[in-house]
Order: sequence, then C-alpha cells, then structure tokens
Amino acid sequence: MIKLSELAIGQKATIHSFEQNELYIKLMEMGCVPGELVKVEQIAPLGDPISISIAGYSLSLRLSEAEEIFVEEIL
Repeated sequence: MIKLSELAIGQKATIHSFEQNELYIKLMEMGCVPGELVKVEQIAPLGDPISISIAGYSLSLRLSEAEEIFVEEIL
C-alpha cells in the first residue's frame, strides 16, 4: 500500500483508506471513497497540485491532500 502522492502520471490504483484526520470527510465528499478506482492524469511542473480521474470526472488535489490517501496500485 502506498500514498496517492507517490503515483506517477498514468498509474491507476484503488483507494484503500485515509489518514485519520478531519480531511478525510472532505475527500469522501469529493468522491474519494474506499474501493474507488483512481488514475493520475497530470502533475503540475513543481509537483503540486495533481489532477486525478475518479468516478468519471477530473479532480485536482493538493499534494498534502494526496498524501492523506492510501491506495493499492493496479499493475
């Protein structure tokens, strides 16, 4: 299991869990729920933010938010 922030462009993963803080509620409201497939679409030149594809739409996350999401990489 790795953090979403560690994935490279084009990599896919399944959301496993979150760090236990108040941010996980916000992430779940945006569609980042355990079991959901996520794909990294773009990474900004300086690495922050990242754009992911989830639940049929694109979502931009700060790197600090992506570090709160644990995923299982799909090979």
